[in-house]
Amino acid sequence: MSKRAAAALVAGAMAVVLTGCASGGSSSDGKADGGSGGKLVVGFSQVGAESGWRTANTKSVQDAAKKAGVTLKFSDAQQKQENQIKAIRSFIQQKVDVIAFSPVVESGWDTVLKEAKDAHIPVVLTDRAVDSKDESLYATFLGSDFVEEGKKAGDWLTKEYTGKTDPVNIVELQGTTGSAPANDRKSGFADVIKGDPKFKVVASQTGDFTRAKGKEVMQAFLKSQPKIDVLYAHNDDMALGAIQAIEEAGKKPGTDIKIISVDGVKDAFTAMSEGKINVDVECNPLLGDQLMELVKKVKAGEQVPRRIKTEEGVFTQDQAAAALPSRQY
Repeated sequence: MSKRAAAALVAGAMAVVLTGCASGGSSSDGKADGGSGGKLVVGFSQVGAESGWRTANTKSVQDAAKKAGVTLKFSDAQQKQENQIKAIRSFIQQKVDVIAFSPVVESGWDTVLKEAKDAHIPVVLTDRAVDSKDESLYATFLGSDFVEEGKKAGDWLTKEYTGKTDPVNIVELQGTTGSAPANDRKSGFADVIKGDPKFKVVASQTGDFTRAKGKEVMQAFLKSQPKIDVLYAHNDDMALGAIQAIEEAGKKPGTDIKIISVDGVKDAFTAMSEGKINVDVECNPLLGDQLMELVKKVKAGEQVPRRIKTEEGVFTQDQAAAALPSRQY
């Protein structure tokens, strides 16, 4: 073989490797992107790994894919919409059978979803919705009712302060700006408490669903607000970060400042059992099995409901210790 021919072969091999890396995807069985051996191929774009909830959600999807014999091409968007759009376009180029994704934010998806539709690749929304007016761009949405979660948080608060007339100063740690859970958990909570003038949200700011940011924003709240009665956190990681800030400020979380959170991860149940979180509205991340059933039906052309809700509860301190050993996430 001539040196020129050998060099061409090496260059070709390098191009294949670089193309695989650029796709941002990896298969659940650990193999590089490529042939599926006749299996159903699903491209899944995850928001990121910003919380314990999200990590559990990812594991549930990956484990369920293996169990169902589905080839999963996984992409982590690192909480950036542009990364998800690139991943979806990569899935379209790879001609996967179904695309599933949990949108970072609600808006700005129509163009890429139209590209998937034109390629005849059905899309399933998981955990979070999009605000597109064209519902033909996706087959179904599987996930929680975030508005209802916000209402459950508000219901607990109103019952907790039944018969009391003194002002209740509330600070709110919002999730990622523009995301469905942040928008809906905020609106659901506000709808419930707006009928009683004693409830006042004195500060509301994004903590980006992370523990570090939750602590940072809570520190700012404690400095700027002379009196805080209640913290409403849109997820457990922010609540857990806020607990650190409250304790470092010499206050007792759960007593000096009542804490309402959403998710129901193990760390939060531990905090509840220690009296540091007062109530936790469950948001179940274990959607993997349901998702695999859905993608198979969608690929087969079966009719599926446009909206599939997960079943979830509300846990208080007296329930946390008993439930903690059985929590799967």
